[in-house]
Amino acid sequence: MGFHSGGWSSFIRFDEEQDRPEVSSSLLRRVAGYARPYKRYVALILFTMFVISLLSLIPPLLIRDFLDRAIPDGDTRRLSLLALGMIAVPVINGLLGVAQRYASALIGEGIIFDLRSGLYAHLQRMSLRFYTNTHVGEMMSRLNNDVVGAQRAITGTLVTIVSNFFSLTATLIIMLSLEWRLTLLGIAILPLFILPARRVGLVLRKIARESMELNAGMNSLMNETLNISGALLVKIFGRHRSEVTRFRERA
Repeated sequence: MGFHSGGWSSFIRFDEEQDRPEVSSSLLRRVAGYARPYKRYVALILFTMFVISLLSLIPPLLIRDFLDRAIPDGDTRRLSLLALGMIAVPVINGLLGVAQRYASALIGEGIIFDLRSGLYAHLQRMSLRFYTNTHVGEMMSRLNNDVVGAQRAITGTLVTIVSNFFSLTATLIIMLSLEWRLTLLGIAILPLFILPARRVGLVLRKIARESMELNAGMNSLMNETLNISGALLVKIFGRHRSEVTRFRERA
């Protein structure tokens, strides 16, 4: 028996076999709802990512100016300014990175708290039949591990996607301004990498799901055998080796 309400509970279920939930607009709105209370920090992250993406384009331009103009012309003033620019860019980049990680940490911890609180409140409303058919270890795994995975998907994966989008857009603008023919050639061969990346992503998704299921089973086994009653039964029936074997299979 599994959860059957809206929100994240549609993802967090305890059935042995379950269909992968479809990524729909309603699901994305629910996901965005968890980040809405932290919209100020989200705006800070977006701003820092945008500026960092722009700053990453400056060093190649400085090096080009350094080699093409400053050295051939013997312009010491330009050399000094370019050197200061090469120092200032990573310093500013580092400060913005600290601000981005700070905001991301605040959002992440807040989302973990909201998810765990909501999931725990949902568990309190479940029937006794649910608790009869569900292992405690599985529920603990959902509360501890799967919630963290959901948080990482919001603050990690989505942040990476947005950051890569900013970087790609800025890079394309610079490349088109420098040499549009080579840029178009690079864009033309880009689809050759999409299919392999998609296949690898599907494999990694399957591995991640299997890992979550095995981790839930391991937590359930530990909860059964490491409490006082479970340990007593193991010792009475001499099941030390068999329990170790069961644990190794699930670990």
